[in-house]
Amino acid sequence: MGAEDPTRVFRTATWVAVFFRAVGRFEAWLEGSGLGITVKQFPQGTRTAPDAARAVGCDVGQIVKSLVFIAAGAPVVALVSGTNRLDESRLGSVAGEPVTKAGAEVARSATGYAIGGVPPFGYPTDVPVFMDRDLLGYDVVWAAAGRPDSVFQIAPDRLRELSGAVVADLKTA
Repeated sequence: MGAEDPTRVFRTATWVAVFFRAVGRFEAWLEGSGLGITVKQFPQGTRTAPDAARAVGCDVGQIVKSLVFIAAGAPVVALVSGTNRLDESRLGSVAGEPVTKAGAEVARSATGYAIGGVPPFGYPTDVPVFMDRDLLGYDVVWAAAGRPDSVFQIAPDRLRELSGAVVADLKTA
């Protein structure tokens, strides 16, 4: 049996460190903001809308998907109900430019978080945010909190306010 590849060990350790910093960074942002929002972690994961809904015990529609796109070379975020499929042409219309889905590195660079854990606000740069109107139909929704096993509960109006989102019809017909 040969020795373990030291570069793999380093890459794994680096990924783990980044993973844990992401949720810590978002929690620190929340704490510093004084919003009184509590992050909940679920070892089984909350990476997908159905996973998150199972973990918290809510309707899939109450899960906020934070999707990163590019419009005119700049990132934009769409906050979409977990039951809805985003209509990219509708997002492009409200963003003012056609959109394309951002890759993993662009999403991380724009928001500071990896896909599957992108929160709806608290980014290191100014990123325009657009919110699916269907989210307003719930008393509370659940959104990612910096990593794929962490979420927080928030009222949709408060989510809109904190994210600075423009509310629009974003789902496919």
